[in-house]
Amino acid sequence: MRIIISLFMLLTLMAGNVHAQEFEKLTGAERKAIQEKLDSLMYVEAEKAISDKDFTLEADKVEFKYGQTSFVNSNTNFVSVTGDKSVVQVAFNVPVSGPNGIGGITLDGNISNYEVKKDKKGNINVSMNVMGTGISALVNISLYSGSNKASVTITPNFNSNRLTLTGVIVPSSSSRVFKGRSI
Repeated sequence: MRIIISLFMLLTLMAGNVHAQEFEKLTGAERKAIQEKLDSLMYVEAEKAISDKDFTLEADKVEFKYGQTSFVNSNTNFVSVTGDKSVVQVAFNVPVSGPNGIGGITLDGNISNYEVKKDKKGNINVSMNVMGTGISALVNISLYSGSNKASVTITPNFNSNRLTLTGVIVPSSSSRVFKGRSI
């Protein structure tokens, strides 16, 4: 799909008789229009991936229970859904290896109560329970209208240490995540 987006951008530039070197000479409004078209295509791609239950939310920022935030590596902080299976992984940049071997926790489990709702503004909300062997969590994903930017709130069922991850939703085939050892 990234190839399609790249081709679309190239065709858009060629249709307006704009060469690659002249892209830098575009006005702010023209650049904004191109970016909006690309964001719209990425939103459609993310929406389809959610409906197919085959997506990954790659997070680059985490917000803890009391509002502290930290930027993290999107390769190791993600929520992945494939059919009725899900992987929820958080791994922080700490010197301790953690239960998953990369500084955090990996929940590999089955999905139940998978619900997708779209509001009037076009925002998509996904709610699901992920149940693994040692832990389980309630996962709420919000995909914002017009782009593939999203956030996910992870609420473990055994404590109140809620986390919110922010990143982008991509189809699983385009994902570039590294899964640690599951609990």
